[in-house]
Amino acid sequence: MDKEVIKELKKKLEKEKALLEKELLKFADKDKKVEGDYDTRFPDAGVHTSAPDESAQEVYAYENLLALEYALELRLKDVTEALNKIKTNESSFGKCEKCSKEIETARLKVNPAARTCISCSAKK
Repeated sequence: MDKEVIKELKKKLEKEKALLEKELLKFADKDKKVEGDYDTRFPDAGVHTSAPDESAQEVYAYENLLALEYALELRLKDVTEALNKIKTNESSFGKCEKCSKEIETARLKVNPAARTCISCSAKK
């Protein structure tokens, strides 16, 4: 793969990683024991009032944040792994994890953290 393309994709990945971390920190704290893991902060249930519907809304909001946290963490993991491939072994970046063929450049430009080529991705 062309060095300039890799440089461009690395820049996109670094930007996305920073954005993902920023989004996660809006509602979660970094887990000090597990790298790349975040813990969603639970709202102060019943602090403002003891109304059951307020507590139910806080629990509902918390559950939604847990789902968002999970999705953002998964994406962050993929982005971090792609950056590590570039850093440690550039030749492994952009290779399909299933068939070992080179992932299409157009696909990587859309999703630089892609782990599979289009053909293998369609076989799921």
